[in-house]
Amino acid sequence: MNSLLEHALTIFMAFFAMMNPIANTAAFAGLTGSMSKAQKKTTALKALTLTFILIALFALLGQKIFNLFGITFPALRIAGGILVFMIGFHMLQGSTSNLHAAATTDSDNSNDISVSPLAVPLLAGPGTIATAMNYSSDGGIQDMITIAVFFILCVITYICFLFCNQIVEKVGKNGLNIVTRLMGLILAIIGAQMLIEGVQAAFHINV
Repeated sequence: MNSLLEHALTIFMAFFAMMNPIANTAAFAGLTGSMSKAQKKTTALKALTLTFILIALFALLGQKIFNLFGITFPALRIAGGILVFMIGFHMLQGSTSNLHAAATTDSDNSNDISVSPLAVPLLAGPGTIATAMNYSSDGGIQDMITIAVFFILCVITYICFLFCNQIVEKVGKNGLNIVTRLMGLILAIIGAQMLIEGVQAAFHINV
């Protein structure tokens, strides 16, 4: 039981650092600044519902995707580790990686920002997808733990989005920079660990 709890906490920290709810709350506040409270609630719910469905699908179908394209688990961990490390490195510099950033939006209200850029790539970017597939690659209960943990994080992010104005006001610009760099450090470490595990598995290295 303790090992499962530790595994769940590891997954939660990986997803939390990747999605960075505090920083994304600031992005959400900027993207929905002209919306009413009801519109913000609808947009947040739709974006996070789409995000959860997308990540859950990748977590559940990861093994089938591997089989279809002939991808091995070590290859995923190596590529995913590099990707996650790159995102963490950019965040450590105080900037947002182009791999995990919201696209610039225009004034055309016909664009549904809950789909893009909120759901993809801001919340469910390549790094988040790689993280989900990495932690659910063993199948079985790992899939359920990954999906359950991500659902909890989506609920937390939804609450943050609902109170976006208050959070941004309290945290401030300096606070957001600190959170971004801290999450970047965690992501860089997680990415390095994924890369190490992938190399060990690929070359059958026992430590």
